[in-house]
Amino acid sequence: MNKHFIIINGSPRKNGNVSKMLRLIAESLEKQGNSVRYFDISDMNVHPCIGCMKCRSSGSCILPADSAHEFAQEVSKCDGIVLGSPVYWGNISGQMKMLFDRIVPALMKESAGGMPVPLHRGKKAVLVTACTTIWPFNVICNESGNALHAMKEIMFYSGFKTAGKIVLPGTKTRNGLPSRVLKQAEKAAFNLAK
Repeated sequence: MNKHFIIINGSPRKNGNVSKMLRLIAESLEKQGNSVRYFDISDMNVHPCIGCMKCRSSGSCILPADSAHEFAQEVSKCDGIVLGSPVYWGNISGQMKMLFDRIVPALMKESAGGMPVPLHRGKKAVLVTACTTIWPFNVICNESGNALHAMKEIMFYSGFKTAGKIVLPGTKTRNGLPSRVLKQAEKAAFNLAK
């Protein structure tokens, strides 16, 4: 059975390392007969969240229609998601954070007592990140870990289960993707679609 996946490149660099890894996953998913919708954060027009909290009661963002609304609709009908972000100051990119701040009602509801109610139980996610910090310092300084943690938190409270992750350190001096990343991308796509 064909499934529908969405991929979000949270990097402003359309041809950067994160994008290359995400494209590998997209190609693998498509080879398996799945449909993929790919979003580049740099092509999106997303207004920042104003913290009005009206989305909690209305079920949708009250701001004028923009790319966040379109992305939220895609998330609501996807079978799985792939998130990719470079590490900026030990976290995901600001553009990606702004997007996910805006689509809360597409990810979770809130119980009467204020507890999160995930809307995507049973769905899977793959997390991808890259940083210039070399291994093992990307781990020691928790550079990659913090970005992964941010993405995992968003997915966890939305009900998505992490089916794979790809971490690429030391991108400052790297040309091309190592062969291990190619294998990880194929494995991640397989785990996401099964």
